[in-house]
Amino acid sequence: MKFKTTPYKHQLDAFNISKDKKAYAYFMEMGTGKSKVLIDNLAYLHKLGQINAALILAPKGAYRIWTNVELEKHMPDSIDFVSTHWTPTPKKKEKESLLDILKFDGRWKLKILVMNIEALSTAKGAKFAAIFLSKHIALMAVDESTSIKNHKAKRSKVALHLGNKASHRRILTGEPVTRSPLDLYTQMAFLSPHIIGHSSYYSFRNRYAILRKRITNAAAFDEVVGYKNIEELQSKIQYYSFRARKEDCLDLPPKIYQTREVPLTPEQSKIYKDLVKTSRAELEEADNKGVISVPMMLTKLLRLHQVTCGNLKDDNGKTYNINNNRIKALLETLEETDGKAIIWCNYIQDIHKIEEALQKEFGKDSCVTYYGATTSDERVKAIEDFQGDSPVRFFIGQSRTGGFGLTLTKARTVIYYSNNYDLEVRLQSEDRAHRIGQNFSVTYVDLVSPDTVDEKIIKSLKAKRNLSMTVMGDEWKDWIN
Repeated sequence: MKFKTTPYKHQLDAFNISKDKKAYAYFMEMGTGKSKVLIDNLAYLHKLGQINAALILAPKGAYRIWTNVELEKHMPDSIDFVSTHWTPTPKKKEKESLLDILKFDGRWKLKILVMNIEALSTAKGAKFAAIFLSKHIALMAVDESTSIKNHKAKRSKVALHLGNKASHRRILTGEPVTRSPLDLYTQMAFLSPHIIGHSSYYSFRNRYAILRKRITNAAAFDEVVGYKNIEELQSKIQYYSFRARKEDCLDLPPKIYQTREVPLTPEQSKIYKDLVKTSRAELEEADNKGVISVPMMLTKLLRLHQVTCGNLKDDNGKTYNINNNRIKALLETLEETDGKAIIWCNYIQDIHKIEEALQKEFGKDSCVTYYGATTSDERVKAIEDFQGDSPVRFFIGQSRTGGFGLTLTKARTVIYYSNNYDLEVRLQSEDRAHRIGQNFSVTYVDLVSPDTVDEKIIKSLKAKRNLSMTVMGDEWKDWIN
C-alpha cells in the first residue's frame, strides 16, 4: 500500500489491524487523524477490488470538509475516484454530480458520496442513500458515530437499515461514550449485532445497566441508577476497535485549563433568584401531581443559563439583554493572551454581542463568526482567514456548529464564553485547536458565574468524562480544572 501522506505509527497500526475487516471502529481522539486511516482503508479495499464506492456520513457542520479537504489531501494518487456531497436542493452543477454518483461505472472508479447524518431523518435523504448503496459495492462509514447513539432516533434506525446494504462498515469517534455505556449499543449494532451479542436495546440495557423500578401517580418505569459488567462489555468491543489517545501517540504540547469567575450583576442576581424560586415552585407542584415534564425542566435550566450569559428569552420568543459582566471578563481575558483565540458560545445573540465588542476594541477585521446561519462560502473563508496571515485574530463560533471537523490550530487560547451539558460538543470543540499541526500549548478558559448553573454544567461534564474513561479503559486525567 502506497500512502499519499505518511502515516504516524498509531495510524499505521490502526490501518493494519482494520484493513481486511468487514466491520471496525476507530475510537481515536480528535486530532489523531482517524479520517486519514479511513481514507487509506478505502484505497486499500478498492485496490483489492472489494469495493467500488463509499458512503460517508458526518455531522452537518463537518461533512463538506471530507470532499473539500480530507479526500484530496489523503487519497493516494493511484486511486481513480470521484466524490460529491449531498444537498437536498442542489444547484445545476451539484445536481449533475449527484446524478453521476449514482451511475455504475464500468471502469471501476471509486465513487464517494458524503452526506450529513441529519439527512437520514428525511425521506429524500434516506432514499438517495439507499439507492446509492443498492447500485454499488460500498463501504459505509459514520463519522462522529455518537450521532447515532440514540436508538429511538429516526436517523439511527435508518443508519442501521442502510448498514445492512453495505459490504463493509466503519464508525469513527474519539469518545463513543458521552452519556452512559448504553451509548455503545446502536454504534456497535451498526457494525454488527454479533459484536455485543444483543439484538435488542432493552436486553443490552438489562445486561449492562442497574435498573430500579420507579412508580409515580402517572406511570411506572425502569430508571437507570448505575452500570454493571463493564469489563465484559470492554472485552466484547476490543477486537473490533482501535483506541488512540493523543497523549499516547502524538507529541503534542499540553492543554492548560483555567477558570475565570464572572460575578452576576445585581440585576442578573435578582432575575436569577426569582427564576430559581419560581422554577422550584412549579417543579414541586408538578411532582405532587406525579408528573415532571422533561421539556419544562430543560426550559427552566436553559433560562437560568441564559441569565448568566446576560440574555433572557420570554415565552413569546423575544430576547432581552441583561446588564452583565461577561463581555468585560472576556476582554480582560483576551488582554492577557498572545496570538489567536477561539471563543465558543451557546447562543447566537452572544456571538453578535462579542463580534461588536471585539470589532470596537481590536478593529473591524479582527474577527470572524461561524454559526448555523453562516453560509458554506462564508465558513470556508472564515477558516482560511483565521488559519492564514490575515488580520483576523478571533474566531467566534457556536460550539454545536463549529466544534466538529474544523482545523483551527492557529489558536493559542480557547475561551468558553458559555458551556452546555453535551460532553461530545465540549471535547470536539476543544480539539479544533489541539490536534496534528499545533506547535504550542493551548490554554482553555471557562467563564463561570459562581453558585449558578454554570458550575453545575462543569460538574456534569466532569462526571460524564469520568464515566467515559472507565468504560473505554482509560485512566482518569485532569480536565477542566
